[in-house]
Amino acid sequence: MVIVKTAAEIKKLREAGRLSALALKVGGEAVVPGVTTAEIDRVIHDFIVKNGATPSFLNLYGFPASACISVNDELIHGIPGNRVIQEGDIVTIDVGACLDGYHGDNAATFAAGTPSEEARRLMDVTRESLFKGIEMATAGNRIGDISNAVQTYCEERGYSVVREYVGHGVGRQVHEDPEVPNYGKPGHGVRLVNGMVIAIEPMINAGTRFVVQDNPNGWTVRTKDGKLCAHFENTIAITPNGPLILTDPN
Repeated sequence: MVIVKTAAEIKKLREAGRLSALALKVGGEAVVPGVTTAEIDRVIHDFIVKNGATPSFLNLYGFPASACISVNDELIHGIPGNRVIQEGDIVTIDVGACLDGYHGDNAATFAAGTPSEEARRLMDVTRESLFKGIEMATAGNRIGDISNAVQTYCEERGYSVVREYVGHGVGRQVHEDPEVPNYGKPGHGVRLVNGMVIAIEPMINAGTRFVVQDNPNGWTVRTKDGKLCAHFENTIAITPNGPLILTDPN
């Protein structure tokens, strides 16, 4: 069931979203050669707690950390640990903060040092596809309009769209209805109405679209062919004035 939010709830979601965006920014600044993924997670955790919130992902479905930190061919759900980030690695951070009972949720892929041209282009296209999707997040449109905008932009540039994992509604729960795929047909799916809050999150591969979860930790998902992937996400409110990015650090 899609839960339409009131103006007061969207204000609370904006506060949680801003804190989540700042936590993502702090985490991104920590992505440098020589740091471990656990150290990045610690920086994020401490920032969220210091600001009076709780990490949305910590213990969610049993996840053991405050942020998902995934490297190179790891798409999502990377568990922070003793892995040392190397020069040229690309690192995806997915993080949320719960403030006053409401969640923010956002993600981005960062480069450690100087990325390869291949990695830079993949990140640029994935980031831009997110904003192509956001442009379609207006009342009267449908989820499929967002999905198709992301898919078309990426596939026209030679990239593939992951289908097993999708965006979602956000509110008092991190994951709510509706699902927001990154592929689909325009004019299909749930109709968007003012007050809906959704996370749009393109997950894009440089090679085949297929992914596997074959890590013994039971969480980390990577590309099946071992090629690079990128992931960007913002939480959006549908408003009479158009899409409002709630995970904006400003």
